[in-house]
Amino acid sequence: RPPIGVLACSLTVLSVHGLYSASDDVVELNPSNFNREVIQSDSLWLVEFYAPWCGHCKSLAPEWKKAATALKGIVKVGAVDADQHNSLGGQYGVRGFPTIKIFGANKQKPEDYQGGRSGQAIVDAALNALRSLVKDRLGGKAGGSDYGKQSGGGAGNKKDVVELTDDNFDRTVLDSDDVWMVEFFAPWCGHCKNLEPEWKAAATEVKEQTKGKVKLGAVDATVHQGLASRYGIRGFPTIKIFRKGEEPEDFQGGRTRSDIVARAMDLYSDNIPPPELQEILNEDVLKKTCEDYQLCIISVLPHILDTGASGRNSYLEVMRTMADKYKKKTWGWLWTEAGAQMDLESSLGIGGFGYPAMAAINARKMKFALLRGSFSETGIHEFLRELSVGRGSTATVGGGALPKINTVEPWDGKDGVLPMEDDIDLSDVDLDDLGKDEL
Repeated sequence: RPPIGVLACSLTVLSVHGLYSASDDVVELNPSNFNREVIQSDSLWLVEFYAPWCGHCKSLAPEWKKAATALKGIVKVGAVDADQHNSLGGQYGVRGFPTIKIFGANKQKPEDYQGGRSGQAIVDAALNALRSLVKDRLGGKAGGSDYGKQSGGGAGNKKDVVELTDDNFDRTVLDSDDVWMVEFFAPWCGHCKNLEPEWKAAATEVKEQTKGKVKLGAVDATVHQGLASRYGIRGFPTIKIFRKGEEPEDFQGGRTRSDIVARAMDLYSDNIPPPELQEILNEDVLKKTCEDYQLCIISVLPHILDTGASGRNSYLEVMRTMADKYKKKTWGWLWTEAGAQMDLESSLGIGGFGYPAMAAINARKMKFALLRGSFSETGIHEFLRELSVGRGSTATVGGGALPKINTVEPWDGKDGVLPMEDDIDLSDVDLDDLGKDEL
């Protein structure tokens, strides 16, 4: 167990500053300027989505600045703090950091950058993309600069906006497991006409980004008056959000494509599956999880002979419930059996606390915190909530590095079996002689 005196600093994972400033040639992008700067621009853009705590992002930053300076006036280079603006990262399917995307002719479908991370490699890729863009324009191919503009009506696919009626609404929307954003409109309404191209463009993008899990629909409320009456529609356009089993919610956000997409991605993140709970089977599992995520939450569960399968499954279910509750956090979730990874237990000072035990590791700082309360939904929630606001007491990981991990077989989901002892041959034992010394 680490001495009490070292449990003084806290996992201040939320108080990291961005990697770029106004003095750089890198344009800082956020939800309020992204549509104006990038989507409505005729320029070629290279955009990095990063998190300030990410080690690879910190290594990339000086090279990204160098490339931005070299490309100044030729290609735009920007950066999004996707840890702070996670809805913008989610909008473009960002799942890890850093992610670099190239916004070329079709701003609706940026390309993933797969090249090297040096300034030279970035500049080379930018110039290749620029050459391709110019060649397309010379050949008469239209760019995507009208996408999302109020004056442009061609972006998006009208088919991606589902036409809803009195006849199909309940079956299509209310019985669906997907989330729906529904516009109630009147054909004569000027605001509805202004919204139409934005709604259409957003529908196409949301369909792609959420793989169809969030859908956009439209109801002509002058024709389908039963629906308009049921939902108390008094003005046009009115947008409502429908989630299965819940009362519809009014959408109060902006009416641009980016506003609509941002809200849709928030709704999508509410419904994303929880992170996978993995057993620590080898060094790669621990290293990848702890290095790729902001925190890794590790449980050491009692030996299978102490709990049986039902007892272990109840502990794992508690962990899955908490992983679901905190799924919007960039955290990884792991477990191992008591005694299987002794170096890990030793480095976290777990052995003296009994099992089950839980620790949260910040691999970038090599700091960890231990669950002191009960291994229950209430106890773990209190523990993780304290860490979220930087109040958890922490210590340094033993040895200052991730420990050696044994390669083990995965749990087969069954009760444990006591190891078989070798059979003892009793044929040569004189049972009459046993115990004579005690007489």
